[in-house]
Amino acid sequence: MTSALLIANADAGSSDDAVLERVVAALRRAWSVEVARTADPGELESALRDSDADVVVVAGGDGSLHATVQALWSLDRLGSTTLALVPLGTGNDFARTLGLAEDPVEVAEGLPDAAPRPLEIAVDDEGSVVVNAVHVGVGAEAGKEAGPWKKRLGPLGYAVGALKAGLLGSPARLRVLVDGRPVDHGDDVVQAAVGVGRYVGGGAPLLPDAEPADGLLDVTVSHAAPLHRRIAYGVGLLRGSHTRRADVVTTRGRSVTISGEAMSWNADGETGDGLRQRTWTAVPGAYRMLVPAGGRAV
Repeated sequence: MTSALLIANADAGSSDDAVLERVVAALRRAWSVEVARTADPGELESALRDSDADVVVVAGGDGSLHATVQALWSLDRLGSTTLALVPLGTGNDFARTLGLAEDPVEVAEGLPDAAPRPLEIAVDDEGSVVVNAVHVGVGAEAGKEAGPWKKRLGPLGYAVGALKAGLLGSPARLRVLVDGRPVDHGDDVVQAAVGVGRYVGGGAPLLPDAEPADGLLDVTVSHAAPLHRRIAYGVGLLRGSHTRRADVVTTRGRSVTISGEAMSWNADGETGDGLRQRTWTAVPGAYRMLVPAGGRAV
């Protein structure tokens, strides 16, 4: 019988607990399942290190998936691990890229019959992984502004944060290299994004053509600096039409370097400031993911 280690957030609320019980029950119809509730990276690494399960099931959102992949990468066990994702987060952006059902119990029911598919990650020059997407500039500010609103409005909170950041944020001078070649630069960059997955912020298709199994990182750079163009860019972003704008540059590559002055950044939902240069490199087939029938054929 297939053995599974299910990783769950120790701080989940009672409503999440009820759904989690149904998810575990669905998996146990075909698998033996051990549940590990972890509250910090140390507990997560310990649970993964001590387990020899056939499948690691992440019951959570993009942050939980990122933390698990990062821990497995740090333990040098990512390449030998089969993962599964049961979407229980607020945004579930990577689950959208995979085409997973919105109902976590439905996803769990389909996992025992799912075939593993190799997926890539991006790794930066400090050893941090990106499972979904990283972006710098006003878009990263949107993630920070969205924090308080997401608790009240769910995914719609990102749209509120994006509007606030777009109105108040300032364009930056950035330089972008793809596979060592300069592809874009300027002092009017609103957002530069690099990713494996398509969506951020609960469904905004930032990198609408990204394929998590093609071995390449998708890149989008926006020069929509004037306020009216920033607003138009934001509307296009929500619709997935922003990449057709004349002030947006798109490309793909195996290695991407972004440099600038004290950049704000958002990597898989984690935000920060003060970044001056960073390089992300694609790692094709870094891990295997079970995608139930009905998901995208990545």
